[in-house]
Amino acid sequence: QVQLVESGGGLVQAGGSLRLSCAASGRTFSGYVLGWFRQASGKEREFVSAISWSGSNTAYADSVKGRFTMSRDNAKNTVYLQMNSLRPEDTAVYYCAASPGWSASAIRTMSRYNYWGQGTQVTVSS
Repeated sequence: QVQLVESGGGLVQAGGSLRLSCAASGRTFSGYVLGWFRQASGKEREFVSAISWSGSNTAYADSVKGRFTMSRDNAKNTVYLQMNSLRPEDTAVYYCAASPGWSASAIRTMSRYNYWGQGTQVTVSS
């Protein structure tokens, strides 16, 4: 059984930082792209970032570029999302997801991902 487990969410003041983690288990994720999406209350789920297996390719939503950094440790089957300069509009449930391969044109699309975690809440107070 495949599992993606997110952690690291919480409550932080605007301007603060959080680091999310996503641990993958249950199968080898060799070659898999891992991504982060988020869903604010009453809104659709949106792409945040993605990283290729090697780490050589990354993608970020314009709204987080320059503030968020994604990295991965393949030995631990874990990816991280370092979130700095947080804003109230970053408040959402953050989901980790896995995709079988990198596609620059499609990596921001939810349908590209076939495994999803349960999500972790991030709340940024003003």
